[in-house]
Amino acid sequence: MFAAPTLNLWVITPLIILTVWAIILMFIDLFIPAGKKQWTGWLTLVGLIPALALTLMQWGQTGGAFIAEGGQPMVVVDNFATFLNTLYLLTGILAVFISVSYIRDAGLERGEYYFLMLFSIVGMMLMGMANDLILIFLALELLSIPLYILSGFDTGSDTSEESALKYFLLGAFSSAFFLFGIALTYGATGTTSLPVILDTISLDDPLALAALGMLLVGFAFKVGAVPFHMWTPDVYEGAPTSVVAFMSIGAKVAGFAALMRVLGQGFPMWGELWQPAIVVISALTMIVGNFAAVRQQNIKRMLAYSGIANAGYILIGVAASATDPEAISASLYYMLAYLFTNIGAFAVVIAVEKLDGQKGLLVEDYKGLAKRHLLLSLALAYFMFSLVGIPLTGGFTAKFYVFGAGVTAGLYWLVVIGAITSVVSAFYYLRPVLYAFMYEGPAVARVSRGLMFVLVVAVFATLVFGIFPGPWYELASQATFGNVATFVAGG
Repeated sequence: MFAAPTLNLWVITPLIILTVWAIILMFIDLFIPAGKKQWTGWLTLVGLIPALALTLMQWGQTGGAFIAEGGQPMVVVDNFATFLNTLYLLTGILAVFISVSYIRDAGLERGEYYFLMLFSIVGMMLMGMANDLILIFLALELLSIPLYILSGFDTGSDTSEESALKYFLLGAFSSAFFLFGIALTYGATGTTSLPVILDTISLDDPLALAALGMLLVGFAFKVGAVPFHMWTPDVYEGAPTSVVAFMSIGAKVAGFAALMRVLGQGFPMWGELWQPAIVVISALTMIVGNFAAVRQQNIKRMLAYSGIANAGYILIGVAASATDPEAISASLYYMLAYLFTNIGAFAVVIAVEKLDGQKGLLVEDYKGLAKRHLLLSLALAYFMFSLVGIPLTGGFTAKFYVFGAGVTAGLYWLVVIGAITSVVSAFYYLRPVLYAFMYEGPAVARVSRGLMFVLVVAVFATLVFGIFPGPWYELASQATFGNVATFVAGG
């Protein structure tokens, strides 16, 4: 007989707030005049800020929602989920500030932009909270479908529509792999619940091994890891820049959240099998991402390959977690530092981009920027220094922690590759800085109040992470997940 699952609303309250507010905002937007759609953008914060406050209140708590008859929750809240949900919500808030002026100036001012962003954030949050493979798949689709639409939001641009089509087709292809992996997992264990998989899976079952391989393919696509990265440069180049800034962080972090939970809580006993695969993917991702970025003249494509390379660095911590679960904290800290550095870099790109004809996106378009906008150029330099991993930046401490996790796990050659590719990255990261300060040119920029707010926050956060990393790494250390089987309906 079917038994309705036990529901714990406290666990999913932030998700409820975002979902309900997105639906309400759809109706409010009907009464906002066409020329005032920035109001819809600012009203988006009415949902994001309370959701962030409630998420922070969940720190230190554990609980489950949708408890099935077997006692296993489909949705869990723990410090791991709370830490990542905070990142998504911060990304959403900062993305609103950089989007309001951008989509207005680009002639894309439509309320749907913000509804889609809210629904995508709900999917991201579910990715890290899901305790069941079926729910992870549903969260993946909820995250991805709005991003497909947002990528093609500039309907007057052929490149934007092309990027949306490529993202959709390759995303559907990878989803098929992931869904097939779920089916094989169910065939091998009779369940899709991660704790039950942990208890029932057999190390000698080839069906389960094939399932793990399929799941890894799906996750590798979502985080943009080599060799499943092909969509990233084209999508980043064609999609509106404000969308790219949002998805380059949110989608990547969400993919890693689900990957970490599945490997760490569904297949931890197979660490000796999946660690070599993660190590190889990490090495290829760092090498291909950094060396391909060297050749790029379009700064959005350059940052796309940069995002690929950074996925490789995060994977060092994931690989190390096969032998030391605490190594996950290094990857979590890396994603925290990467959030502010990357969104700050994209804020500079938006400031320089000229929306009449998509000009200002070449690296050489930054020539002479320092003479007209010194503070903006200094911010650009600092963000690029952080992405390289130069001391006194958040990027340096992030790489220090993931490299340390790799060394502790005995992955010495992977850390060496990470260090070498970091040196290579200096060539392309510092090139726009060189153009800005050392060359004459007509570079101009427009910095709205929203962009200025994001730049100030991003610089400050990157500086704090670079000088005082200890407290923030301690938070990341507290966010490593425990045994899911301990979650109960009452929290």
